[in-house]
Amino acid sequence: MRLSQYFMPVLKENPKEAQIVSHRLMLRAGMIQQSSAGIYSWLPLGLKVLEKIEQIVREEQNASGALEIKMPTIQPAELWQESGRYDDYGLEMLRITDRHERDMLYGPTNEEQVSDIARTHIRSYKSLPVNLYHIQWKFRDEVRPRFGVMRGREFLMKDAYSFDISRDDAKIAYNKMFVSYLKTFARMGLTAIPMEADTGPIGGDMSHEFIILAETGESGVFFDKKWLDTDMVADISYQDDLQPVVDKFTSIYAKTDEKHEADSCDVPPSDLLEKRGIEVGHIFYFGTKYSEPMGATVQGKDGKPQPLHMGSYGIGVSRLVGGIIEASHDDKGIIWPEEVAPFTLAIVNLKPGHEEADKVSEALYQEALSHGYDVLLDDSADSPGAKMATMDLIGVPWQVILGPRSLDKGEVEVKCRKTGESVLMSPDSVASYLQAQK
Repeated sequence: MRLSQYFMPVLKENPKEAQIVSHRLMLRAGMIQQSSAGIYSWLPLGLKVLEKIEQIVREEQNASGALEIKMPTIQPAELWQESGRYDDYGLEMLRITDRHERDMLYGPTNEEQVSDIARTHIRSYKSLPVNLYHIQWKFRDEVRPRFGVMRGREFLMKDAYSFDISRDDAKIAYNKMFVSYLKTFARMGLTAIPMEADTGPIGGDMSHEFIILAETGESGVFFDKKWLDTDMVADISYQDDLQPVVDKFTSIYAKTDEKHEADSCDVPPSDLLEKRGIEVGHIFYFGTKYSEPMGATVQGKDGKPQPLHMGSYGIGVSRLVGGIIEASHDDKGIIWPEEVAPFTLAIVNLKPGHEEADKVSEALYQEALSHGYDVLLDDSADSPGAKMATMDLIGVPWQVILGPRSLDKGEVEVKCRKTGESVLMSPDSVASYLQAQK
């Protein structure tokens, strides 16, 4: 992509309405624009990041054996009345009456909708296990939406729902999602610590939050410092018994401030860390809470109807954009992990219109494209200082900077955004150097 042909409305000044780093940097980088309180338009740069995160989530869900579907955003109230949650959910649910005076709602979650699918099509234990997921926009009418996409009213979420014949089988599904989440967040360059959690309005008796550390996190967390050196992903097959893997990760102390009890914590004070964290994923097992009232039953091995055992598994896809920024930034701007960066490489031509600078920039640009880089060519008329500030602001992991002065010496500068380190080399060496950094 050529910057001269791209829509990226960056801001020089910090927006007054932005209270936290991610909101401020997303507005400054031209990633989002507020439409109304807690609701945002995603501009090209922000959408690229959102879609890359979404694709990682999708790939890891597919690898675990989950099957993608797409459920509607508008749901009939009668499904929620069947489960008993329609009146209990509270004012966060946006209730709607259509032109035929039917009660509808903008879905904040999908347990009821997916239970209706299961009771319609799953008839026998022989069809189990099943795990269905989708990635869809949801709406919760937060009383105080704030912090940009971190606590908005409209948000993109991946939610999966498992169906099994028994609690033991449901635990297998739960463990698969537990491992899938470890792999998903590791691919995004995150250490997402699983912590025992309350089930809240979803219900159930087994639940874990996945929390990334950030100074502006909304939750206080206590954890063993071993987590800082723990390898979050390994070569694990979903066909193996995953209970030992889950046991390994849940055996290292980590609890939110709501669950932490100093008197019962067996971690030595010198090893216990207290920080802030951001929830980016949450998994639940809730058994037959929805299947029983909604009649989602299957024929068991004994020929009798049995209610399905269910779990639900959420990842805040749009929230992750803000969460990653909160966990990875400096005073210059965003530091994207390469897997989710809007562009992995920028070619910064400090003097567009200069014959040699244009020629080398174009050659490097075409070579980068041929190697599969998501590359941005800065051919804008901005000053050199503004160009480099913009690349740091939007967090491009690798930057190749060139102009007449460096080219007179037969050199270009290759800069790593994460470390800030720069190396001078010939233009012909750039491709092999970048390949060696992978």
